[in-house]
Amino acid sequence: MKKAGKIPDEKAIRALIEKYGCPVPFHEVRTRLLGTIATPEMTVSPFQVIQEIWGGELPVFDGMDDLNALIGALVDGLWNGLTRHQKRSQPFRLVRVPMEPTAANLAMYGRIRLEELDGFIEGLFNGEEIIDLPERAHVAVEDLGDLRAMMVGLCGLMEQDPEADDCQNIDNLFMQLRELTRIMESEIHEVVLACTRARRQMLDGIPTERATVH
Repeated sequence: MKKAGKIPDEKAIRALIEKYGCPVPFHEVRTRLLGTIATPEMTVSPFQVIQEIWGGELPVFDGMDDLNALIGALVDGLWNGLTRHQKRSQPFRLVRVPMEPTAANLAMYGRIRLEELDGFIEGLFNGEEIIDLPERAHVAVEDLGDLRAMMVGLCGLMEQDPEADDCQNIDNLFMQLRELTRIMESEIHEVVLACTRARRQMLDGIPTERATVH
């Protein structure tokens, strides 16, 4: 009988995806997997998503042990860990970004949040241009689109004046971004919960009200 290995933690997962040249940053990998967990498409597999993250083909490995280590980290560690957010009692959290309040750090903060939102939506749509979502998830996705536009605007503003550390509004902008982060987390979690509930109802043969999202 094969002995179960230790489930890798976030530090180990980050090290592995960096070792194998993952073109997607960890924070975006994380939300993309969460979006895939929530997607209405019920046939998608973690392995398929992992391949897509690397551009359609996995990196070259020295042996099967290395392949198993990466797949184990992303499936047993990250994917399975994210599935707990299908419960309301397990709220989702974006990656923590402790930073000194400078313009450069604010731009980085906004960029991370932008990439996290993009990852989640990409996973949710799973390559489709149009998907049917439960009404609550549809509303949350629209709200996430508005939040994404705010992040684009913030990043653009900071790029125009990246040295504006003496700006009196930097502290306020950091506070606002932390508040927006809480809203993002709440809306992402609502999408996951609504989609999870809809899948269960569909499996039980209970009709659900859905909205088409482009």
